[in-house]
Amino acid sequence: MTLSRFRWWHIEEALPIEQDLFGPERWTDAMFWNELANGNYYVAALEDGVLVGYGGLAVSGTDAWVQNIAVRRDAQRHGTGRVLLRALLAEAERRTTDQVLLEVAVDNVPAQRLYAAHGFEKIGVRRGYYQPSNTDALVMRRVH
Repeated sequence: MTLSRFRWWHIEEALPIEQDLFGPERWTDAMFWNELANGNYYVAALEDGVLVGYGGLAVSGTDAWVQNIAVRRDAQRHGTGRVLLRALLAEAERRTTDQVLLEVAVDNVPAQRLYAAHGFEKIGVRRGYYQPSNTDALVMRRVH
């Protein structure tokens, strides 16, 4: 697996991953384009040149937000999510942020474990955050 900057040409490969993992709550191509246009940092995980995962980070002042991390289902449980998260955390550190925040679905226990293993703590709940399922999101924070 190799990491590279996520670019516009990766969007088409990301959309089926979004559909499979997130269904009606998936990101659209316009959402990815907007993230890139706003200069947010995105990283792509590639195997033999094929996208298997990606993650994004937005920085505002001294706060960084993990926008998303997704790993193609058949590539999960091989450390790809961990590598993506570490790349985002390194970028947050490079930009001298004070804290990194994220939202994660309350029913996504594997992701919560990954974040906790990297120093994130639960600090709140956003009721009905994910739509249309009305699933709550945990807000997690990692302080540098």
